[in-house]
Amino acid sequence: METIIITVGASSDYFGAYAENCDGIYGAGETPNAAIQNALEGLRLFVNSRDKKDLPAMLQGDYEIVYRYDMQSLLKYYCNMFNCDALERLTGINQKLLHHYSSGLKKPREAQRKKIEKALHRLGEELLAVEL
Repeated sequence: METIIITVGASSDYFGAYAENCDGIYGAGETPNAAIQNALEGLRLFVNSRDKKDLPAMLQGDYEIVYRYDMQSLLKYYCNMFNCDALERLTGINQKLLHHYSSGLKKPREAQRKKIEKALHRLGEELLAVEL
């Protein structure tokens, strides 16, 4: 089974999504989810508008889709959901540095990126365990 990697990125006024490893798959929207949905619609149109033999090899059989966010788009989106103080408590990274990452002024080192990723996964696991 092939894996299509869709990366979500941010600009000053919208979010974009594209397939890293399959040319011709793009999307945009006001939120990361809207950009992803637009890219998936683009993928559907791409596959349905061509003969199977004309498709890239990875689209001719079964494939799965994996989503990746660049740090700027992820933090830009979540800074609208959580204030920077909450993200600082969650990640252990100071607010000023988080703001620099979300605005694109700085790019996090691999260790910082992993720290943020791990903190968000931990939050997700906690929320999945909630019962109401």
